[in-house]
Amino acid sequence: MFSETRYAMNGDLRVAYRASPEGERDIVLVPAFFSNCEDFPEQPSLRGWAEAMTSLGRLIFFDQPGIGVSDPVTSGALPTLELWADSITAVLDDLGSREAVLVAMSGALPAGALFAATHPSRTAGLVVLESYANPMAERTTEGPAAEQTADAMAAMWGTGEILHVLNPDMPWNEEIRAAWARYERLGASPGTAARMMSLLAETDVRALLPTVRVPTLVLHHIDDPFFPPEWGKDVADRIPGAKFVELPGRNMLHIVEPWRESFQEIAKFLTGEQAEMADDRMLATLLFTDIVDSTRRAAVMGDRDWHALLDAHDAVVRAQLARFRGREVNTSGDGFLAMFDGPQRAIRCAMAIRDAVQALGIQVRAGLHTGECEVRGDDIGGIGVHIGARVSALAGPNDVLVSSTLRDLVIGSGLQFEDRGTHELKGVPGEWHLFAVASP
Repeated sequence: MFSETRYAMNGDLRVAYRASPEGERDIVLVPAFFSNCEDFPEQPSLRGWAEAMTSLGRLIFFDQPGIGVSDPVTSGALPTLELWADSITAVLDDLGSREAVLVAMSGALPAGALFAATHPSRTAGLVVLESYANPMAERTTEGPAAEQTADAMAAMWGTGEILHVLNPDMPWNEEIRAAWARYERLGASPGTAARMMSLLAETDVRALLPTVRVPTLVLHHIDDPFFPPEWGKDVADRIPGAKFVELPGRNMLHIVEPWRESFQEIAKFLTGEQAEMADDRMLATLLFTDIVDSTRRAAVMGDRDWHALLDAHDAVVRAQLARFRGREVNTSGDGFLAMFDGPQRAIRCAMAIRDAVQALGIQVRAGLHTGECEVRGDDIGGIGVHIGARVSALAGPNDVLVSSTLRDLVIGSGLQFEDRGTHELKGVPGEWHLFAVASP
């Protein structure tokens, strides 16, 4: 029923995936901290759900970089939210798929939401299964910390017992336990699983969810002892127009028995009429740059030399935008506005521009923010643009200054930040916490 494992390229990394035959729509199952697409269809506990889903369209499942049979990430490094979302793009591109419904497993909401918000025209819908929006430390003040929970899970890893602990309503026997134990071992090592769980426990997508403007269904079991239903309701409340459905049961997973009520809700959601989604509103990371002390320098140098310096500066900026997949929106004298579909790429581009222009004897300042934008032909507008501009105005020489929204989206990237405190941004409601990217 499912194709042999194939590989799509996410940058330099190979992303393993399998797919059922083509159907009415494409449905991508987005994994969280472990998976193995080689073994997934062979799992007795998963086979029924997978076969049912193929009646709705082409079911596509893949392994994120660092887990399963996909390439590992850099030794000792953690994957980033941007890398996870890019894997969805890579798989769809490799299949020649124009758009797909995303089904985000528990823990996979960040990747699914980032893709849906950034690529609304490629997202026919988003289904969220048993999830949460804010970091574990803010979700509860009782019980073990994220690190302790991850360590406890790692101690059980590879035994198969975790499946039954998290899904007490499912049928259980030695065949299921042994098969799932193998799936765990093939999906991630104990240390990798622990690191992934700790990373997901720190992820905060509260600022991201209001920018998701695709049809969304949030499903949650009413008696889940690990992820209470109010966490799922909070997710749905933050996504405009999202539908929240509580289902009977205690399971965390929706893809093991009893899965039929959950499947029926998904089928009802997918077979209804879906509105066409245009890229007139989308999530993007915005980069503003400008040359420090440009007015004085222009007066000292004279028009001819100043324009030659500006040309060299513009060439450097455009080279770095091309390198990091940024799109130039406009220029204004000595400044640039660019947009990116990945938050980490935007920060690294800003750092590269800052470092490269020093060879020209100049300094730049950069401000970045991730937010929803209105696309107006080749131009962009909206509150996200205003926030990015205000952040940039507060940056000093050689600063790469970012909003807390952006900082929260690059957890696990290895980037370090210096706290620059809270600020009022002119014309923007509320106070904003800003951070400077620490120089390597």
